[in-house]
Amino acid sequence: MRFAVSMLTVLGIASIIGTVLKQNEPYENYIIKFGQFWFEAFEKLGLYDVYHAAWFLVILLFLVISTSLCIYRNSPLMVREWKTFKEHAAEKSLRAFSHQATFNLQHDFADIQAKLAHYLASQGFKFKLNTQQNGDVLIAAKAGTHQRLGYIFTHVAMVVIFFGGLLDGNLPLKVQELLGQKKIETLDIPESQVPAISRLTAGNASFRANMTLPEGVSDNVAFVRVRDGYLVQELPFRIALKDFRIEHYATGQPKSFESDIVITDSDLKQPLTKTISVNHPLIYKGIAIYQSDFQDGGSAVNFKVWDLTKSNIQTSTLDGEIFKKGMVGEGGNQLTVEFNEFRKFNIINLSPDGKGKPRNVGPNITYKLRDATGQAREYVTYMQPMQLDGKPYFISGMRETVQEDFKYLRIPADDDFEMDGFMRFRAAMLDNQQYPVIAKKLAANTLTKDSQLQAQFEQSVIQLLTTFAQGGYTNVARVIEKAVPEAEREKAAGAYIKMLNTAAFEAYNLSLIKANKPALVFNDATQALLQDSLNALSDTFFYGTPYYLQLVDFNHVEASGLQLTKSPGQKWVYLGSVLLVIGIFAMFYIRERRIWLLVKKESDQPNDKPNKKPSEVLFAMSSNRKNLDFEQDFERTKSQLSQLLA
Repeated sequence: MRFAVSMLTVLGIASIIGTVLKQNEPYENYIIKFGQFWFEAFEKLGLYDVYHAAWFLVILLFLVISTSLCIYRNSPLMVREWKTFKEHAAEKSLRAFSHQATFNLQHDFADIQAKLAHYLASQGFKFKLNTQQNGDVLIAAKAGTHQRLGYIFTHVAMVVIFFGGLLDGNLPLKVQELLGQKKIETLDIPESQVPAISRLTAGNASFRANMTLPEGVSDNVAFVRVRDGYLVQELPFRIALKDFRIEHYATGQPKSFESDIVITDSDLKQPLTKTISVNHPLIYKGIAIYQSDFQDGGSAVNFKVWDLTKSNIQTSTLDGEIFKKGMVGEGGNQLTVEFNEFRKFNIINLSPDGKGKPRNVGPNITYKLRDATGQAREYVTYMQPMQLDGKPYFISGMRETVQEDFKYLRIPADDDFEMDGFMRFRAAMLDNQQYPVIAKKLAANTLTKDSQLQAQFEQSVIQLLTTFAQGGYTNVARVIEKAVPEAEREKAAGAYIKMLNTAAFEAYNLSLIKANKPALVFNDATQALLQDSLNALSDTFFYGTPYYLQLVDFNHVEASGLQLTKSPGQKWVYLGSVLLVIGIFAMFYIRERRIWLLVKKESDQPNDKPNKKPSEVLFAMSSNRKNLDFEQDFERTKSQLSQLLA
């Protein structure tokens, strides 16, 4: 019993883990969340699929066998105790009860029996009379003996629940995998290429699979996630997604979503059309089809590609489709683009203190740029400029591994909320042919009229712009560290930054004049724009790619995420739960009480004999729980019998 309780405790803890820890996620998600060490530890314990872990199923099987044997051994005794009235109790044993009393009588013997029988019936007791050899009558009564059935119901309920867990644990699949008849597929290959050893037939007794259907597409297979791979589950029918609808709150967050699906089956005279939503599944042929989630279904995306390898503005276009690949660039700078995810709505809290309301910042796309050696960086780019600190920026994040957080590049938007203004400024700052023009404008604003000093100043400006164009602020800092004594570096850095800001003002105006735009007026807003532009230009050197992909258009295709479950153990678990409630209720809230009333017949000796004994009633009472309620019950019954027999 102690070992069984220990196993139940282990199952309880495992169930808590299975509830808190999201099950059957891709292993990459667990590595990011826990790190490599704890990921491997939890993987060995089978915590990522607790309810199908071998040790979990073994414990269930043990408890089914153990509890069944316990029921087989103890149920006959329980049933006998439930049925018996114990009407053969001896007077000596009754007088040994801790709760007993004796009442002396001078009434008619038959009348006493009738009164006691009527009293017991009125109190809800069932009773049985037994006339003993000496003429005495023992009335044995019982109430609440159904309490003993609670033990049987509770143990049967546990067996039924564990049996249901075994059915849904897909024990046959574990056996097939152990014998080498099934193999988990780990390669990312088309479904049609998955071998038969990694496929489950439509007759599979239990499974939990996922299916993603874009609008207008149908399929008759789903995917069962197993550890670091999957199995293909064939379905006995075909599912088509006719339409997918989603409603949003004013903030852009999803409010509700539903799918119109069509079931096609040879057993149906005509296709079955049904709308499913969250918590409102369709059950067909024992398979429940749930609305699980939604995602992209292969949206078409269009980019404007800015070539960051060139000092002048060079753009091209790139068209792609989510979940597919494309190519950008040429020659040694050619990269493979893997379009991974498109999101039409993004709810972000942009308030500086984090206390503001989240709002929709528009579409974004996540993609990877992979070079010829196979090395890839992941990028996330937002289509529309975001308002940060009251100013609009185009945002693009980059990370080299999935364990890292994104590092964001913030490009200030121009007056037309476009990126063109920054790109023109960038071209001007990187065009070394413009450096003498910028230097002369800066020299003309100096107080000195010495042509030699002006020439030296112009040369310093050109050298500073050249240094900045080769690596941004980092390169300028490197030059300062090499050329300037440590005590004077801070002063030199301040002078260089001031000179850069002034040069940036001239470069920005040159780019505006070239684009037939009005020149900037130097004020606080212009100074902030110049600083943001310089910061963005410096950050582009660490952007990790020679191309900036600006999302300019898309054709959104939605896909519905369906979860298909076949759970033959579900009804057994429900039945076991009902039995468990009944059993626990019977054990804790039904009190078994037994009463014995021994009516002793008076002596046949003449009345003048001094040793003549009057008739008496011996009252004894017991209960399965000796508590305060029982003490009060005994005293009340004793008092009522005393009044009845007075």
